[in-house]
Amino acid sequence: MKFLADMGVSTTVVRELRAAGHDATHLEELGQRTLPDADIFRMAREQGRIVLAFDLDFADIAAATNAHFPSVIVFRLRFGRSARVMERLSAVLALAEATLEKGALIVVDEARIRIRSLPIVDRS
Repeated sequence: MKFLADMGVSTTVVRELRAAGHDATHLEELGQRTLPDADIFRMAREQGRIVLAFDLDFADIAAATNAHFPSVIVFRLRFGRSARVMERLSAVLALAEATLEKGALIVVDEARIRIRSLPIVDRS
């Protein structure tokens, strides 16, 4: 799978994803430390990458744009240590790899993994 890690995600996570055979890149490596979230979202869509972030703004962008892709994984962890992020990300991939390929917003906290297919449709 292809990932684009936002600045809040450790470069260690990117290295571990690569070691596991994934195509992962970090905004730092691209020299895009201050790129606005909407541009990061657009870049991920153009490159076919899944966004990894701690920033809920990406969930808002996915909802507002009615986009089918890119998938977004938002971590809401008390401690964002690389080992914990990788542990939770591994659980996400085991549970929802096919869903991520179709387009999904996934919010990961300490105890739960919430999955919504994209586009997000208001059901009211």
